Amino acid sequence: MFHATTILAYRGKDAAVIGGDGQVSFGSTILKGNATKIRKLYGGKILAGFAGSTADAFNLFDMFERILDGVKGDLLKAVIEFSKEWRKDKVLRKLEAMMLVLNRDHIFLLSGTGDVVEPEDGKIAAIGSGGNYALSAARALDKFGSLSSEELVKESLKIAGEICIYTNTNIKTYTLTD
Repeated sequence: MFHATTILAYRGKDAAVIGGDGQVSFGSTILKGNATKIRKLYGGKILAGFAGSTADAFNLFDMFERILDGVKGDLLKAVIEFSKEWRKDKVLRKLEAMMLVLNRDHIFLLSGTGDVVEPEDGKIAAIGSGGNYALSAARALDKFGSLSSEELVKESLKIAGEICIYTNTNIKTYTLTD
């Protein structure tokens, strides 16, 4: 069984940020410690990250990028079209991967079963083995801290990396500003 990652997305007042750790594990073995599981899409206007099976995640990225190009970068339209197309394909419905996608206006979680979820608060979402740790840390730092958006993501991922055995503190981030 693959355990691979923690991805955190945050839409703050100053920026939208996605971050991820670098660990890829197989069972109790670390296969790689410096993987990059986040991307910039549509000319850097959309940020995305994945958790789960790498091969399945690349299929998700390819499909989502194609749809995003077809709707000229409109993230809301892209996630709706993604869900529609997903449900039509029997093979796709079984992918073992999830994605977070965001821009300055929206953040969405896309599951390997075709679900599209916008977080209730509209600003913080996390996926992967350490996702709940990072999400909890981000909510606390957002509520009680005064960090920049990028610092909040980095610190939350560091906390997750100190708790989750499938997450490390080799953190990469991408940022969108107005």
